[in-house]
Amino acid sequence: MSKLATLFSIGHQKEQQAKHWLTQQGINIIAENFRCKGGEIDLIGLGTQNQLIFFEVKYRKQTNYGNPAETVTHQKQKRIIKCAQNYLLKNPQYQDSAMQFDVITFTAKQQTPEWIQNAFEAF
Repeated sequence: MSKLATLFSIGHQKEQQAKHWLTQQGINIIAENFRCKGGEIDLIGLGTQNQLIFFEVKYRKQTNYGNPAETVTHQKQKRIIKCAQNYLLKNPQYQDSAMQFDVITFTAKQQTPEWIQNAFEAF
């Protein structure tokens, strides 16, 4: 298996682990890997207050070069926001819902992720 394939496999595994953990936290996951031109949203869920939550899941084997959340740059945030807007256009039933953008991070063999709620806002 190539290094890229291994990274993809780990990334997918961490997204599934995040999905399972979020479900235990009372989040109803309504979409996975929503793709649009120029981006993707890893998970989309409805929170306990019925807010629409867009999740970016990040994993880093080591933190020598920073925390995984630091990889969600301003450019990445813009792509996620654009995808969220696209999602709302395709799913008008959620257009009046409160929204938030959260980041879920894993490092090394961490089983319980760090959940950064309201990690950024739509500009």
